[in-house]
Amino acid sequence: MAVTRIIANLAASDPIALAKFYEGLFELDLTFDMGWIAFLTSDNTQKIELHTASGGGVGTELPVISIGVDDLDATETAVRAAGAEVVYGPVKEAWGLRRFFFRDPAGNLVNVVDS
Repeated sequence: MAVTRIIANLAASDPIALAKFYEGLFELDLTFDMGWIAFLTSDNTQKIELHTASGGGVGTELPVISIGVDDLDATETAVRAAGAEVVYGPVKEAWGLRRFFFRDPAGNLVNVVDS
């Protein structure tokens, strides 16, 4: 058996508004909209990862999702311009990863990492 994908589901009282937030911020495509659920996709090839954790590291809350980006500084600027609150970082962690956390409009904690 081979895993073909793992999907993150973010809770939101207005899924379409939250999907549009992520669509604009991360240049994703809103490919499916049923009102109660929306699918965002990208043509980029991605690897499959599933992490299990008791926290977010260095005493931080565990984010509900991690998003890897090719330009952390530009992404932080875009996150702030979109009105989201950066609540941690950007910081280079002792284990070498550079990242920041923000809260999306639905209150979800998101980890953005330089990949």
